[in-house]
Amino acid sequence: MHDILIIEDNESLREILREALAGKDYNTADFETAEEGLEKLKTQEFDLIITDLKLPGIDGLTFMEQVKKSRPGTEFIVITAHGNVDAAVSAMKKGAADFITKPFSIDHIRLQVAKILSTKKIKDENAYLKSVLKQEIIGTSKKLKEALDLAGKAAASDANVLITGESGTGKELIAEEIHYKSARKDNPLIKVNCAALAPGVLESELFGHEKGAFTDALYAKKGRFELAEGGTIFLDEIADLPVNLQVKLLRVMQDRAFERVGGEKTLKADARVIAATNKDLKEEVKKGKFREDLYYRFNVVEINVPALRERKEDIPALAAHFIKKYAEYNNFRVKGISAEALAALSAYAFPGNIRELENIIQRVLVLSTAAKIEVKDLPYEIQTGKTGKASKDGLQGKKDDYEKKMIVKALEEAGGNKVKAAKALKVSRAALMAKIKKYKI
Repeated sequence: MHDILIIEDNESLREILREALAGKDYNTADFETAEEGLEKLKTQEFDLIITDLKLPGIDGLTFMEQVKKSRPGTEFIVITAHGNVDAAVSAMKKGAADFITKPFSIDHIRLQVAKILSTKKIKDENAYLKSVLKQEIIGTSKKLKEALDLAGKAAASDANVLITGESGTGKELIAEEIHYKSARKDNPLIKVNCAALAPGVLESELFGHEKGAFTDALYAKKGRFELAEGGTIFLDEIADLPVNLQVKLLRVMQDRAFERVGGEKTLKADARVIAATNKDLKEEVKKGKFREDLYYRFNVVEINVPALRERKEDIPALAAHFIKKYAEYNNFRVKGISAEALAALSAYAFPGNIRELENIIQRVLVLSTAAKIEVKDLPYEIQTGKTGKASKDGLQGKKDDYEKKMIVKALEEAGGNKVKAAKALKVSRAALMAKIKKYKI
């Protein structure tokens, strides 16, 4: 299902375009002015925008340029009179997919739209296959722009980078931004969560091991530094790296050299290091939990990713992005979010940051039956504005209710198949079984 936005000040032409695109494959919204279109884009994303070149207020070309700044993947068809073909050609040079001259036939419109959307699908799939790990960074707030500007400058060098910020702010996305804009972009980006693995396992994961190095070492294995050769290694939660491994990592960063676990041969590592943490590394150094020399090796360039409460103007665009991302959860029924619901979200502190907002939208889409998210669909603490004031038991009870409903719905839609239900909920089967037992489903 594709979403198409129509901007045309002639009511008759708008009606023709609506009729031309009516059907099961397209959802359309139409407005008279570009200003109305920009307002709509705050709460909903579109695959294709059809706009007249001549409009009251902001003209079609300026409108396209403004949209392309924040949503470069949005395709445009520009409608123009015969006398403005040169302007339409100029629009194509600036990013329009096609232009159509007046008068036009319904069949021609349908053909062009189908062709552009088909091409867009192929481009999107190719981009996804090229880099499954690269995700879009949503937002235009000042603090986010400052972080992205610094990331862009860091990408132009080969310096080590330390990314700081609270959990759920998108530190991993900043690391991806640096890698994919660097000279190493055609080589691997290898990620390691230092808090997710036991110290013995983590050493093997980072540096590899030789056959027989320990009981289960039945064969030699390359570590992440070897796999990242020529590319970038991203060490998340670096503050949780055990002290003994900090010494070994320091040597890698100083000399680009290491040995596998159980090995004697010195190997070289040509990998740029980007690290991230939600802790204050200076405080960790003072406590003796993190080596000072390693801290300064990491902290050549430090980028702080702002918390969501510090960039609330980005909430509408983020909400629209997640609505589109998870729309299939309720068969694309939800098309947007009300102004009241957006206001409620903007008033909330989001201790879990963007990850919490994403989970809220995902949960609402599982449970909603309406075409638009309203305040009543949001979690209790957001509806009431009592962030942090509700009792722990009461708040947890609300969350448990939502989670139980999500699981029940997924099981019903999967016909009781727990593997399919777990896949739909994006959790492991073991995690799902634990929840089923917890809620006595």
